[in-house]
Amino acid sequence: MSTDNSYTTEEIANLLRISKLTVYDLIKKGELPAYRVGRQMRVDASDLEAYKARSKGEFRQPPAAVETPPGQHPPLAAQAATARDIIISGQDVSLDMLASHLRSRDNAYRPLRSYVGSMNSLIAMYMGGADIVSTHLYDGDTGEYNIRHVRSILSGHRYLIVNLLSRWAGFYVQAGNPHGIRDWTDLQKPGIRMVNREKGSGARTLIEEMLRNNGIRGCDLAGYEREEASHLAVAGAVARKEADVGIGIEKAASMVQVDFIPLVKERYDLVLLKKEENKQLIAQVLDILRSESYQKELGAIGGYDLTDTGQILYETW
Repeated sequence: MSTDNSYTTEEIANLLRISKLTVYDLIKKGELPAYRVGRQMRVDASDLEAYKARSKGEFRQPPAAVETPPGQHPPLAAQAATARDIIISGQDVSLDMLASHLRSRDNAYRPLRSYVGSMNSLIAMYMGGADIVSTHLYDGDTGEYNIRHVRSILSGHRYLIVNLLSRWAGFYVQAGNPHGIRDWTDLQKPGIRMVNREKGSGARTLIEEMLRNNGIRGCDLAGYEREEASHLAVAGAVARKEADVGIGIEKAASMVQVDFIPLVKERYDLVLLKKEENKQLIAQVLDILRSESYQKELGAIGGYDLTDTGQILYETW
């Protein structure tokens, strides 16, 4: 094998027989060096072989057990070694805050972040690659969020859905809204260029459901094929006048100085699997969401409605 070879994250996942989500987490933790080529992450063959060699060495030479005298806590290194990795999947900063609170409260867990969209996060959970998943998937038939999509994807699993927050989603338009964009039908105006979100994201689901409800074909819209991987990237494309309109959450608009046209108040929920080993985790997450400290920290960011934060909205038995 040539050391000049490199692999995509999908190829790495196939070679190691792990999920792509796990590959991304290895990259994020620095265990698997990677670099970006265009929109694609790649890993050199030499770095993959080095990772495999390290993993084999760790397996064959486990650290010696450290006995702790009665009444004393084990060393921090020993605690970290026995901590359970918890993958929290989603893109909002509220999830980074949740990971921080969970880390500070309970050394039984080692929270890890995965920054992928709602649909892909739920699929990862179904496949065993995520423990806490955020979702904001709009149902165009009912006007509701998440429950129908979660029930469809997590068929056969036991889970609960708990509200994290609510927030406004809408159009990003250039300052002063020079094209007079107010509703979905305005995307069909001559000369209007849009910028889309990536497949599997909550914003992409909202776009496709709203286009369906308004009888608009995506293939007829200029810019529909251009995809960005975050609300901020979409707002930035509009701010740079590379597009006339994009769809995302209100908070990103103020960060890049574009105007925001609110369309729908979306519910941003968490999903956790109801497994025996998750009982303590679920209790901790609910306690954090309902705590004054977490809500005060979240409220300071602005743009979030915390009225139902911590409320269980749906639960299987």
